[in-house]
Amino acid sequence: MAEISRRERAERTRAAILRAARERFAADGYEGTTIRAVAAAAGVDPSMVMRYYGSKQGLFAAAAEFDLALPDLSQVPAERLGEAAVGHFLARWEGEDGGDSLRVLLASSVTSAEAAARMQEIFRAQLAPVVAAAGPHGERAAATRAGLVATQMLGLAMCRYVLRLPPVVALDRAAVVAWLGPVVQRYLAEPEPSPRRLSEEDEP
Repeated sequence: MAEISRRERAERTRAAILRAARERFAADGYEGTTIRAVAAAAGVDPSMVMRYYGSKQGLFAAAAEFDLALPDLSQVPAERLGEAAVGHFLARWEGEDGGDSLRVLLASSVTSAEAAARMQEIFRAQLAPVVAAAGPHGERAAATRAGLVATQMLGLAMCRYVLRLPPVVALDRAAVVAWLGPVVQRYLAEPEPSPRRLSEEDEP
């Protein structure tokens, strides 16, 4: 029983540190967060943070762990791809498990190259393959389309959850899907556009 008790205490301490780290990284970004600040917020000695997570980088990696949990878009009707994708992102980000890690990544990626690289890896590894499976897109085209989807979804996330722009926060999920669904639909399903050559009249 004593061994179980020690294990349970260790897990509670680890969880408390992780919660505190997510709060601090989300509020102060990667550069502004210190091991001492996290330890103080968790009510533990800084050595405990190092014991469980090894370094600030290790702590950030744990705090920013995020699975997009994307659905198989190949099973979604072609005309509803954008709606399904936007709806999924909202449900994932506004659920119990997704919001904290997302805010950590968004707040930190603005000032930290390491955090930005982590965000890039998540979208490269998780989003691009799903986009490729959603239509007859080659690897390069799928990467481009996934990047464009990311511009919409990360822009929404930054404005809705970090900057908290009142008009964007005020939108309910159905309204967000109605606004952004058609845009993401274009990126996922419509033919690649042909760039229009600028004429002399178009040039500034």
